[in-house]
Amino acid sequence: MIDVEKQSRAPTEEKMEGAVDAMVDVLLLPADDDALPPPPILSAEEERRLWRKIDTRLIPVATLLYLVSYLDRGNIGNAKLQGLLTQLDLTGTRYNIALSMYYLFYLLFNIPSNLLLKKLRPSRWLPGLTLAWGVVATLMGLVKTYPQLVGARVCLGIAESGMSPGIYYLLSMWYPRHMLQWRFGLFWGGATFSGAFSGLVAYGISFISGAGGLLGWSWIFIIEGLVTVVASLIAFAVFVDLPATATFLTPEERSFVIHRLKADNSFVGEEEEFRFRHIVEALSDWKIIVGSVSNMAITSPSERFVHFQSLPYLAGRTDIAAVYATALFLPSIINGFGFNTAISQLLTVPSYVIATAVVIVCSTYSDRLKMRAPFVFGGILLTFIGFAINISDVRVGVKYAGTYLIVIGAYEAAPMMIAWCVLTPTPPRVAEEAHPLTTDTRSSRLGNNTVGHYKRGIGIGLQVMIGNIGGLVASNTYRVRDAPRYVPGHVGQLALTGMGLLFVPLTALVYWRGNARRDAVARRRAEESGEKREYTAEEVRAMGERAPGFRYTL
Repeated sequence: MIDVEKQSRAPTEEKMEGAVDAMVDVLLLPADDDALPPPPILSAEEERRLWRKIDTRLIPVATLLYLVSYLDRGNIGNAKLQGLLTQLDLTGTRYNIALSMYYLFYLLFNIPSNLLLKKLRPSRWLPGLTLAWGVVATLMGLVKTYPQLVGARVCLGIAESGMSPGIYYLLSMWYPRHMLQWRFGLFWGGATFSGAFSGLVAYGISFISGAGGLLGWSWIFIIEGLVTVVASLIAFAVFVDLPATATFLTPEERSFVIHRLKADNSFVGEEEEFRFRHIVEALSDWKIIVGSVSNMAITSPSERFVHFQSLPYLAGRTDIAAVYATALFLPSIINGFGFNTAISQLLTVPSYVIATAVVIVCSTYSDRLKMRAPFVFGGILLTFIGFAINISDVRVGVKYAGTYLIVIGAYEAAPMMIAWCVLTPTPPRVAEEAHPLTTDTRSSRLGNNTVGHYKRGIGIGLQVMIGNIGGLVASNTYRVRDAPRYVPGHVGQLALTGMGLLFVPLTALVYWRGNARRDAVARRRAEESGEKREYTAEEVRAMGERAPGFRYTL
């Protein structure tokens, strides 16, 4: 057994099912690194200043890298309208194959990249990936044949595969989980805003097409690729690693952050040593599988357009299909309404600007309410309605309004799903006056839906990987020959988002029933002899979210 030092105490009362009153203790664990001083006790204002200091160093550069990542993977949708199809002779399904090859290799390298991130320095690995794909994206503007384009898209997919899961994972190692969604909203807002930025750049480039003997599509790749190279150099200069080695913090500040993270993850910390069972557990976890599939529904629309141990992962990735549909095909869809190329590029901008604001606002309220499911369901519902409008025989103005619903819904739901399935905390439910390593462990107060460094890292990589299958779906259902209505593509998106509308409430129901069962067991034990089985710290770490005191986030 281990001793847990009580350095501060914040008594509160919480009634569980109208029967159990308990005191809540705030506990801080000793740091693993003996060189660190004891954690200071900070006032609320001092703690806010510390988190603002961390935000200033992490969030802007994470947002920048995420922005250029989505910019370079989705700008081919803008290039399509600037002569790419004709100059490279992308007839038949060639354009769709070029899109698919990116996502195929992106999927294959997701999880290996996230495992390497734990072993390598994030401050070098992530900027290094950015530099690699920036060079590839720039050179893609110089390709002359279809095979060269496919080869460049393959290299781009490999280089970008580690960015999204890497940033998600890195931020989860810096922030207590109830503080994550707002930060996710900020840097996901960068990905959303990339759609507006790409549309503006494409509109401006349409006026210089032919300069230097290059058509507009070449200049889109070259200019935006060079922006990515500059972003990588900035990231090399300012990006940081983990809290224990953060030189921009004082030793006392590092100690405070480390202790907060340990307390947030069950008061005995999480397993940090890699074991093969972490891969097995992540691949068989219902939260990860169901969340991934649901997220795929969201991703497919957005990129296209520009035990139940598998249920939440499935629920979460259906939204990603929508994200890819919008990113890859939105300019073409709007162009099909009868607008010329330049105006079509420009008309993609407003929806992304509004979506960026919606993402940040919803992320803020999601953290305050400590709930994810209502926001995820609402986003998928908006996306479903938007596709239903666009597949209908209605006026152009109504269809254009429907594209707003698709972009806003898909980009709002996507970051919520990742936070819900693998990163979010549960709100306080019960806090028994028990030893923290008993069956009533206090991880019940700050539980997370996926516990353990490596399991969470694999889970994030798997969720992003399955979600990006939505990119493959979008790439092969929005075909050139189906323009301008793209009925097969819209039907596919309706099917995926419909699946998300089913899985998300089902997942929330399973979580709610699981919490209710555990509450009933805790209440029954409290009414009996009061004897509790004690666990060692190692046993609690190994159980993760299966610990008796764990509660799911709804």
